[in-house]
Amino acid sequence: MLLETIEINPAVPATASVIVLHGLGADGNDFVPVAHELDLHAVGGVRFVFPHAPIRPVTINGGHVMRAWYDILGTDLVRREDEAGLRTSQAQIDALIAAEISGGIPASRVVLMGFSQGCAMALMTGLRHPDRLAGIVGLSGYLPLAANTAAERHPANADVPVFLAHGRVDPVVPLARAVASREALQALGHTPEWHEYPMPHSVCAEEIADINRFLLRVLG
Repeated sequence: MLLETIEINPAVPATASVIVLHGLGADGNDFVPVAHELDLHAVGGVRFVFPHAPIRPVTINGGHVMRAWYDILGTDLVRREDEAGLRTSQAQIDALIAAEISGGIPASRVVLMGFSQGCAMALMTGLRHPDRLAGIVGLSGYLPLAANTAAERHPANADVPVFLAHGRVDPVVPLARAVASREALQALGHTPEWHEYPMPHSVCAEEIADINRFLLRVLG
């Protein structure tokens, strides 16, 4: 089954899609206001898809049930990862991409964008996807299953454009974790577009403007 989604369709026929993955405990509504701030008219009709992550108990939050792409087992985001949850969500996001393709949008016109947990899923799924995507936007997150990426990434996305942004005072995903992810991508031959902002675990106006420029470039 496809994930439940919120969809914003352009006034003209869509020629591109941006799939936006929310963070832990949020839902698809979280980034709808950000989409409304983007001006992508120069590249034609752009459709936005905001899926809701599955509802599951989250260990680090005392087992409380909430929307999450995968479980967070503890503060160590490297050595204790919910691999099964990550891979299940990857398959669900792949299905969303397939739905866009079936609807007439080629993979090369699909961007995966995500915040925090959503960033992790965008990077994991995008790098492994068998069809070349237009780009990956990762906000305030990190690269999951980093040790497996070299073996599992798909050649089709070996040079996919990647936008990475992070707050310098992020108390949730430390900046150092994002820098390590950037360096891991660089070691694999990627050249991510990197941005830092004086903000916590959030989004700022300057960042939205930079995302806008990136989307215009990769969809132009």
